[in-house]
Amino acid sequence: MAQKLRAVAGGVMGPPLDGFEVAYIDPGGSELRRPLADAWAVRFEDAAPVREFKSYKGQRHLPGLWWSSTVGRHVGYESWLERDHVMLLDFDPSVVGVSSQPFWLFWTSEKGRGISHAPDYFARRDDGAAVVIDCRPADRRKPRDWAKFEATQAACDLLGWDFRLVGAPDQIVVANVRWLAGYRHPRHHVVPVGSVLLEVFAEPRPLLDGAFSAGDPIAVLPVLFHLLWRHELAIDMSIPLHASSVVSPGVR
Repeated sequence: MAQKLRAVAGGVMGPPLDGFEVAYIDPGGSELRRPLADAWAVRFEDAAPVREFKSYKGQRHLPGLWWSSTVGRHVGYESWLERDHVMLLDFDPSVVGVSSQPFWLFWTSEKGRGISHAPDYFARRDDGAAVVIDCRPADRRKPRDWAKFEATQAACDLLGWDFRLVGAPDQIVVANVRWLAGYRHPRHHVVPVGSVLLEVFAEPRPLLDGAFSAGDPIAVLPVLFHLLWRHELAIDMSIPLHASSVVSPGVR
C-alpha cells in the first residue's frame, strides 16, 4: 500500500518510519500527546473526536451524526461519503467498535515542517485487530493528501494496524444497507416473531413469500429487516433488495 501511495503521489515522499506522535482525548476529557509506540494499547474505538464537526451556511459537505447499533451511541461524519462508510462499518458483523476523528497524528517532514493529520475513523474488529480509515473521493486526492495518507499508512504499519483509503462504495450495496439500517434499532428485535422467521427461512425462499408465511407483513417485515441487518438472515447484497430477494439462513 505504501509503495502504491508513493507512486501515485508523484514523488511526494512521506516521513521517515519513526518520530510519530499521537494526540487523543482521554475518558476524562483531557488531551494527551504520546509517542506512537504508546498508541497500540489505547482503546481508540472509545475515543472522543479530536475535531469538532462544524456546520455552517454554504458549506460543501453535510456533517452529521450516525447512531451506531454496534456501539449504541452517535458517531460523527463530515460528508455523505463518510456517512456511507460509517454505516457500512456499523453493518459489518466483524466490527465491534468504531469512533470518528479518533486521534491526531504528528510528524516532521523532510524539510523540517511539522505536519498533522486526523484520520476519519478507527474500527476495532472482533479478533482485536485495528483498522484506521480515511475517506476521500478518488478525484479529490491531491499530492499533499497522498503524502498524509502515506504517513498514516507508515504509522499504522509500525503498530500492526490496517490502513484503508476508501472512496465511493458500491451504490447497490449502500442502497441495500441504508434500507436495512432503518431497522437497526433493538426495538425491532421482537423475539417471538424473529423465532418464526428463522424457522420460515431455514431454507432459502423469496422475502415477501416468507414474510406472509410468518404472519401479518406489517408486523413481520420490520423484524425481518432487523434480522437481515444483524446477519441472522442473509440476502445477496450485490443486487437491489426487492420482494423476490432470496432470504437464506445467516449467522446465528
